[in-house]
Amino acid sequence: MKYADIAILRDMAERNSRTRSNRKHSQVDLGGLLADLRVARGLSLRQVEESTDKAVSNAYLSALEKGRIRKPSPLVLHSLAEAYAVPYETLMEKAGYLLPSEGKGGRRRRLAAFAIDDLSAEEEEELLKYLAFLRFRDSS
Repeated sequence: MKYADIAILRDMAERNSRTRSNRKHSQVDLGGLLADLRVARGLSLRQVEESTDKAVSNAYLSALEKGRIRKPSPLVLHSLAEAYAVPYETLMEKAGYLLPSEGKGGRRRRLAAFAIDDLSAEEEEELLKYLAFLRFRDSS
């Protein structure tokens, strides 16, 4: 891993830490997750608008990231999942459209891509952000 990659990840972790401390609960909300994914990919709001063929305007995405819009349509989430290269189901769950599945012992089932049973929700979100970052870096 390059030094610049480590610095980006450290900055994301620090931002997440500050964001969590300012929230009533430790779970990252949909807007915060989307903002982190966009930043990890190195995209501006306008670039996301273009990458979604204007299905998601930069103003709408800004409002979504700031928490002014809490439940975007599944179509918007699908466009953003494709733009950020993350599983659509993850964004649907985060927006409240899908309930977390319960596995053995009450553990929430993880996405098959992770194949680790003991990830916390926060760890899963961090892995999604890192995966988006890696995919962006590899496509550059």
